[in-house]
Amino acid sequence: MSTLLENDQAESISTPARRLQATMAAARLSFTWFGVRKSLSTRQRDQAADSFGAEGKFLSAGKKLLDTSHPAFRAVTAIRGQAIHFWKGMSLPFPEPGVRLIRQDAITHFDERIAQFQEDLGDAVVELEGRYDELRQAARERLGELYSAEDYPPTVVGMFEIDHDYPSVEPPHYLRQLCPELYEHECQRMQARFDDAVQLAEQAFFSELTHLVDHLTDRLSGQSDGKPKVFRDTAVTNLTEFFERFRLLNIRSSPQLDELVQRAQEIVVGVSPQQLRDSTNVRQQISAQLGAVQASLDGLLIDRPRRNILRRPR
Repeated sequence: MSTLLENDQAESISTPARRLQATMAAARLSFTWFGVRKSLSTRQRDQAADSFGAEGKFLSAGKKLLDTSHPAFRAVTAIRGQAIHFWKGMSLPFPEPGVRLIRQDAITHFDERIAQFQEDLGDAVVELEGRYDELRQAARERLGELYSAEDYPPTVVGMFEIDHDYPSVEPPHYLRQLCPELYEHECQRMQARFDDAVQLAEQAFFSELTHLVDHLTDRLSGQSDGKPKVFRDTAVTNLTEFFERFRLLNIRSSPQLDELVQRAQEIVVGVSPQQLRDSTNVRQQISAQLGAVQASLDGLLIDRPRRNILRRPR
């Protein structure tokens, strides 16, 4: 009952920026990660420069401490990629480095999933620790005289971590009493940040929809050696996943974008990848309909040029 009330209240908030402030929370994902690349020492750089007849100070060179293609190391880095993909998939961009906006009612789910990623990472690091001596020995053989035992910690346990927090994106309340003018200034500054966040959300949705529609249209209408192009299931499933994410995160700031998403969804709803492979008629029909959406997206791109918002000074 309370969730319905909160949704009704959110609907009644006049502007998209204020809806963002009322319904979203800032979430930051951070990593501690063992660096596998190290610059050469001055002596080593000079030696490398000599072989090319160059001066060491004009040469930049480094060495790779571990084989990152090793399955044990790849398993560790894969979890970082999965965590980032999850975080970005359930959030909207915000014009502060490393910060994104998630729905307040999704915080518990976000906490639980990050905790699972942390557990998975711990298990993967234990596996990597079991192969650490092997990886160091391989590095010793590959690096030759560039190998230095001092570059390697005694253990990799504790060298890889995932963390998250919820930084405040509101002015501190104590300023209201201490300095009302400064508090008002901070309120205006944060309001401008959320105005920018609305623009970033529109740009992100627009860019993703354009990419997905362009890709599927190309797969359906294009030919290779006189035959229809082969396309993966993801050409369709990625689009349907976008529709669901748009439904959950849409802030209703752009009627034109809302209409185009609705049109694209109606075109592909109930259509399976296998149907598109098996039926030329279905493939041609979907391609023509998506082509019209594609043209509308191109027109919207011309009318709404991308703004440079991220990291803009205030």
